Amino acid sequence: MGKEDIIARILSDAEQEALQVMEEAQKSADSAIAAAKTKVGALKAETEEEISARAKRISEGKAATARLDSSKLLLAEKRRVIDEIYSRALAQLLSLGEHESLMLVGRLLKENAEEGDEVVFASDYPYAAKAARLPVIAEKKLTVGKPQGTGGGFLLLGKVCDKDVTFRALLALDRAEHEPALAAQLFR
Repeated sequence: MGKEDIIARILSDAEQEALQVMEEAQKSADSAIAAAKTKVGALKAETEEEISARAKRISEGKAATARLDSSKLLLAEKRRVIDEIYSRALAQLLSLGEHESLMLVGRLLKENAEEGDEVVFASDYPYAAKAARLPVIAEKKLTVGKPQGTGGGFLLLGKVCDKDVTFRALLALDRAEHEPALAAQLFR
């Protein structure tokens, strides 16, 4: 073997070794690219799943808020209707004719007054002077004070306790007792 053959052989071996190194580098690069693609795919799927779950939570939260707001509006309207019913009832009580009004006040005095109580008619009760002359006033030895306050009816100031027997207070008691049944009947 000559010098040139040796050089050719060295070059050939070097070329083959270089091809092997390039093939291994290409395989390594291909493997790294495949691993990166797999990792990117997994991250993308995970991110899309997170985004989907978050969007669902936000949507459900907005829907729940909308339902709650809707319920609040409906409840407010129901309360407004019931407020109007009791407002009209008070107006009707305040506008009762003299005879009916005095009959009602007389009955309320019989049911609620204790002997010796002071009766204070509401300033807006139009028949206070005539109510002060009802027989129950003398029967129960009631005194009549100076009119004050509003809401029709009267206050009873007693030795043991005071009682608010204004039409407004009576309607408030009625409302507390009957509002659920009234609402159920009105808003089936």
